[in-house]
Amino acid sequence: NYGMIEEDLYRSGQPNELNFPFLEKLGLKTVVWLAPEEPNQRFLNFIDDQDIQWHHLGVMSSVNALDPITEEVVLEALEIILNPRNHPMIVMCNLGRHRTGTIVGCLRKLQKWNLTSIFEEYRRYAGPKVRVLNEQFIELFDTDLVRVPVNRPKWL
Repeated sequence: NYGMIEEDLYRSGQPNELNFPFLEKLGLKTVVWLAPEEPNQRFLNFIDDQDIQWHHLGVMSSVNALDPITEEVVLEALEIILNPRNHPMIVMCNLGRHRTGTIVGCLRKLQKWNLTSIFEEYRRYAGPKVRVLNEQFIELFDTDLVRVPVNRPKWL
């Protein structure tokens, strides 16, 4: 479920060892992990070997994988995403669908995309497993809560 969000900003589900050479070519500086549980040890070793910053934000949300992501996690993730010093970066959760999709949807809202386009992108990655609560969260997300840094990415 890999995709490019913006230049030097990517999204995906948990990669396996076959994906490591590709990820290495991205020259990642930062991984934002949104799932409550840790990824597999091979991926953690890869992150360590590549000297990539690791932000495990999923532990800040509920332990139930079906619970929607919290506003606190979204704001923390966006603060990391909006800092160009953290790029190239990848945002991920287990399957790259719901938690990742909600973060990306809130970023798109901050970029002033219309809701139809935001939901189309969310649904493309979520497939048949669309969660209406995530779409509702994106729709109601207050972008005024986001601290936009002075030195922000050029795509914002």
